[in-house]
Order: sequence, then C-alpha cells, then structure tokens
Amino acid sequence: MKPEGRKKLSEIARAARGSMSQRAFAKFLEVSFSTVQAWERGDSIPDVQNLAKIAERADYSMEELFGDLGMKPASEPSELGVILRQINKMPLTDVAQIVQAGAARLAAAPELSGKQAKVS
Repeated sequence: MKPEGRKKLSEIARAARGSMSQRAFAKFLEVSFSTVQAWERGDSIPDVQNLAKIAERADYSMEELFGDLGMKPASEPSELGVILRQINKMPLTDVAQIVQAGAARLAAAPELSGKQAKVS
C-alpha cells in the first residue's frame, strides 16, 4: 500500500475507534493493543475481516474504504452514501431538524403512484 493509503487508513482507524482507548478498541476487534498502535502509525494494515469492522464503525462501505486506500479503482461514492455519513456525524439536534423537514415533505407530497410505490 502506498504511503498516502497508509496515512488514510491511520485516520480511518482513529475515526472508527472514536472515543474508545486503543486498548478497548483492540479488545473489541480481538487483536493486541500493539496491533492497533501499528495500524494507527501506518506501520501495518489490518486483515480483511478487521478492515470490514473498521469500515463499518467509520461509516464506510468496503468499496469506499478500498478506494480511499488506493487498493482498487475507486468509484464515486453515491451522493446518498455521503449524505448518510454526514448525518451520522451530526449532533442530534441537527438530525431532528432534518427528520422534521423530511416528514413535512412526505406529508405534503402527492400520493405515490403505483409505479413509484413499487420502487424500493
């Protein structure tokens, strides 16, 4: 992995850990404390199973994670995925405003046609 990818992985691992200590995060992932330290320093990279756990905790899809790490060609993340990741990081008061606006829009929307209702 290129140095830029290792640096990005380090940032993502820290984001996934959040407020957990490195020791607590290591216990959560069932790895050693020194392993988490090595990931955050960029000295080593997690195996695929731990990458998946880190991606999930950091609100990344595996495709986005691999793309950001330069491990495969990145496709553009979907606009919805980006929005959802931003919402997950917002204060709850802001999320409540978004929910209220969405509910108002849905209430004001005309009844969905049969074709639109089938799309999920």
